[in-house]
Amino acid sequence: MEHERRDHQNVLVRLKRTHGHLKSTIAMLEDGRGCLELAQQLLAVERAIGNARKALIHDHIDHCLEHMARDGAVAAEDALREFKEITKYV
Repeated sequence: MEHERRDHQNVLVRLKRTHGHLKSTIAMLEDGRGCLELAQQLLAVERAIGNARKALIHDHIDHCLEHMARDGAVAAEDALREFKEITKYV
């Protein structure tokens, strides 16, 4: 599934960028930067991770589950069960 790989690549890019941002935040902490500045940076990292998670989940729902059900790769009940399971992580 080329589309799935491309979208997962997008999530990977987001996480790598977030990883770099987290490393910078750790360095800020080690350098004794102020708590307010650190709290702001940590919130930015947290939001970036959440956005990556949501992008992965939405893509899975919009493309993977939809195609599996439409193409008959899985029973509709199985697709629905997987949908319910993955939405726990939104």
